Amino acid sequence: MDYKTHINLDQLPKHIAIIMDGNGRWAKKQGLLRVAGHKKGSKAVRKIVEACAEIGIKHLTVYAFSTENWNRPKLEVQTLMKLLVSSLRKEIKTLQENNICLKAIGCINNLPEKAQIELKEVITKTANNTHMTLTLALSYGAREELVQAVKTIATKAKEEQLEINQITEQTVNQHLYTESLPDVDLMIRTSGEQRISNFLLWQMAYAEFYFTPILWPDFDKNDLFEAIFTYQKRERRFGKTSEQL
Repeated sequence: MDYKTHINLDQLPKHIAIIMDGNGRWAKKQGLLRVAGHKKGSKAVRKIVEACAEIGIKHLTVYAFSTENWNRPKLEVQTLMKLLVSSLRKEIKTLQENNICLKAIGCINNLPEKAQIELKEVITKTANNTHMTLTLALSYGAREELVQAVKTIATKAKEEQLEINQITEQTVNQHLYTESLPDVDLMIRTSGEQRISNFLLWQMAYAEFYFTPILWPDFDKNDLFEAIFTYQKRERRFGKTSEQL
């Protein structure tokens, strides 16, 4: 089924978040090293970014590297960092051609210097692009993000820059890495796992979840469109009853 033809372009999710899971298992199934899965997975990222831009998704956030991923074998981490640098260099053309602005969230200072330099360069070069925002979650953990937000808000309250009764949900939003992004509407996770793994916990409070057994390197445009088609079939009530909508 060609799901693109069945999507209502007037009811697209404003913000899609993706947990790109299954690179290692894909490589194992092919009898290859894990690094081969990560390389294949980076090609899948390009296809999905282009597909989102094609139909008019305004915000796409991908979980590229979590704070927990630093605990993986040293060689794999080093390979992932090198792949990040090379991918950023290769994809700058794709981002510019599709008018896509690149952002990054997480503990960016923990990345190797080369990766930081490359990342900042691409972010700067694409800063004025307006068609879509692609956000890379790198060395990211939602609990760490929330802790940092609480610390900053508490410091402002202690220094009397902020009254306690002035603290609202908006205040928290303004102190998160994602302050310039809308809440997540649709979260997609590949590989069959059904958890959110410390990803955008605050921002996904009312997101629709879509889990698929497809391994990330095999996830293509039609799979994305199927996820969006499924999302559009759901009734999003935000605490209300069906009759109130």
